[in-house]
Amino acid sequence: MNFGRVSSAALMLSGVAGVVVPKSVGSALDLPAASARGVTETRAGLGGTYAALGGWALVSREPAADVAVGVTWLGAAGVRLASLKLDRPRTDWTFWAYLGVELGLGATALVSAATRSKARRTRG
Repeated sequence: MNFGRVSSAALMLSGVAGVVVPKSVGSALDLPAASARGVTETRAGLGGTYAALGGWALVSREPAADVAVGVTWLGAAGVRLASLKLDRPRTDWTFWAYLGVELGLGATALVSAATRSKARRTRG
């Protein structure tokens, strides 16, 4: 099983959720959309962006696709960790669960990229 594809699929599906049920996604992230513009921004920023990147990575055979997905997940995790110092957010179990998922899926995608690159060099 290619775990990089799992990471890409998770990113794409989180994006699809942002497009299809933006109010639920916003609420789960403690970002309630208070206006039609807020719903649109959730659909575009948390939906379309992640759905497009994850979907592209699923159909791409390039290791760079896995790198892009991995860096996206790890970027979210890094900023989440920095926010502990900067923003001092309320950290319930979901905060830590999201961090764990971001770290795990980010690392998985990067390992997949390295494995794909090595396989290409070996074949080529």
